[in-house]
Amino acid sequence: MGNCIGLERSRARAESVEVVVRLSPKGPSAGGKGAKSHAGDSFVDVLFFPDPAMPCKRFRLPESCTRKNCKQIHDQGSSLLSFLEYLNNTKHTMDICVFTITCDEIADAVLAAHARGVKVRVITDDDQANGRGSDIQKFIDAGIPVRDDNARTYMHNKFCILDDKFLLNGSFNWSRQAVLGNAENLVINRGGRILKRFREQFEKLWKKYER
Repeated sequence: MGNCIGLERSRARAESVEVVVRLSPKGPSAGGKGAKSHAGDSFVDVLFFPDPAMPCKRFRLPESCTRKNCKQIHDQGSSLLSFLEYLNNTKHTMDICVFTITCDEIADAVLAAHARGVKVRVITDDDQANGRGSDIQKFIDAGIPVRDDNARTYMHNKFCILDDKFLLNGSFNWSRQAVLGNAENLVINRGGRILKRFREQFEKLWKKYER
């Protein structure tokens, strides 16, 4: 009996092994306030919020920021900048399933991905989609397909799948409150069975919310 249990555990461990490919300088960095991955693990990184301030947009330009009293972040390792780097480096598909999207910096990255030819799909909560500060209408106006739950309960997921390669999942809503105020986390995995399960769930909800 003990040998059988040991064999099953060994098989489970073998099935869960994923080789983590170290990201190139042009790909998403493992920066931010998070832990690093280890070989033999689909885990890539975890980002923690809140950030002390929003990132300075001028700092991200080639000429950098020249304002003497700028109070925004000038740190490439901030959690939001690390998150945005994943969105900005997406090349093919971006499937978003998030309760609320009100952070303009994140919405701009999604719109930019759509503009450069990335196939973007968004699932969100119907009440939040029509709430104050929601960026959902911007997506609709840009031609991004959006579906919501249209239910009395909440569509409370907070995950996205990028290029069918990276899964970003955690407590993090795509809002300024989550970036600057709340204690939040965002876990990044590369491939593996966990991404497959989330992809299946996304497709299930996409079909369920079709109207």
